[in-house]
Amino acid sequence: MGFRQDHLLGIEQLAPDEIGEILDLADDYVALSRSADKHGDALKGLTQINMFFENSTRTQASFELAGKRLGADVMNMGLEASSIKKGETLVDTAMTLNAMQPDLLVVRHPHSGAVDLLAQKVNCAVLNAGDGRHEHPTQALLDALTIRRKKGRLHRLSIAICGDIAHSRVARSNLILLGKMENRLRLVGPPTLMPAGMAELGCEVFEDMEEGLRDVDVVMMLRLQKERMDGGFIPSEREYYHLFGLDAEKLAHAKPDAIVMHPGPMNRGVEIDGSIADDINRSVIQEQVEMGVAVRMAAMDLLARNLRARRAAA
Repeated sequence: MGFRQDHLLGIEQLAPDEIGEILDLADDYVALSRSADKHGDALKGLTQINMFFENSTRTQASFELAGKRLGADVMNMGLEASSIKKGETLVDTAMTLNAMQPDLLVVRHPHSGAVDLLAQKVNCAVLNAGDGRHEHPTQALLDALTIRRKKGRLHRLSIAICGDIAHSRVARSNLILLGKMENRLRLVGPPTLMPAGMAELGCEVFEDMEEGLRDVDVVMMLRLQKERMDGGFIPSEREYYHLFGLDAEKLAHAKPDAIVMHPGPMNRGVEIDGSIADDINRSVIQEQVEMGVAVRMAAMDLLARNLRARRAAA
């Protein structure tokens, strides 16, 4: 069927075969990135603008590196450099950027739906690098690629997503993607950080880490999103770590070959014990970072192919 999207705004719009196509191409780009000559030409002649209205290290750096490895002209634009600081609306900013004739626009924004609004106003391909609590599609895709490479498959696995589910766009995108690929999903965390109605989505919900991690194949820890919290969601970080932080004792309830994931940045001693995060036999956190570059290369490549096809047909 092929990859049929004009933008990558979320996982919700992707069919399982499209997810598979991104991951298959990303596998090729892992090999390219590990080679002596890391450069391709899939985006040669195209302009990529990275527009980040929230701070980012991993996502912005990997999108920039992905674009450059594929030959794009890449421009980074942070909030400090934008006229939104001076009162310009998001739509006016979009129209200004559109007049510069970009081909790929990568956007992170603190408000859910903002990236979708931008996509309606520009003539280029838009990639969602995280919007509010809504979605973070490339994070879910890189997580999926990491799981598939480590486990040899991406279906019928038992996967526990643990921690601050309520504020996490990473959790939302992973729930959608891993659900589409027929995995058994568990959510583990305190009631104050668990959105209502999760059990109705086919997830098992646990308030006890040891029960929630029992015999799972994958343990995915989430960052406490303190910047999105406006109340007392947890008694203290120390108490949170005692109950929900991943340590060797809690991990022992998962399968012996279970892998440990975290989207970063990590709060060591809050969400995860440092020795677990650094355990080369269990932790795949550094692999996630590597897969992020490859997945973003694949997503931009596929969107650029469709963009060129649309322009040629116009």
